[in-house]
Amino acid sequence: MKSVKVDLGRCFVFLPEYDSDLLGSVVEAAKEHGIDAAFFMALGALRSASIRYYEQDRKEYRSISLNEPLEIISCVGNIGRLKGEIFAHAHAVLADKNGRAYGGHLADGCRVFACEIMLFELKGVSFNREYDETTGLNLFSLR
Repeated sequence: MKSVKVDLGRCFVFLPEYDSDLLGSVVEAAKEHGIDAAFFMALGALRSASIRYYEQDRKEYRSISLNEPLEIISCVGNIGRLKGEIFAHAHAVLADKNGRAYGGHLADGCRVFACEIMLFELKGVSFNREYDETTGLNLFSLR
């Protein structure tokens, strides 16, 4: 197991605009405040969502489109860099009007209805993602 000690930096609370892209809003906030290592949590609702499930044996994502209003039951993610660019990675549990839950890797295209995001900057670490042959994923290279 690899690990590195980090320090908590600045904390921000922000509200993405109605109909904005959820992950895009997180990336925009990180860039605006000069943050390249962080974790975040989100609560609220989406107008529609796109999530993905990673098929481990095939080493590829399967997309799931949810074209209906959804509650964000839980959303946790991190900010790092992929190919030098700020990158947001998040997983979420979403619920429809009947309480059915859907979960997975949050994808671009999740349209915000109303959302509250808490962003926690991490100091003393760089979250650079690099391709991992074993899993087929872009994972943290802790430095």
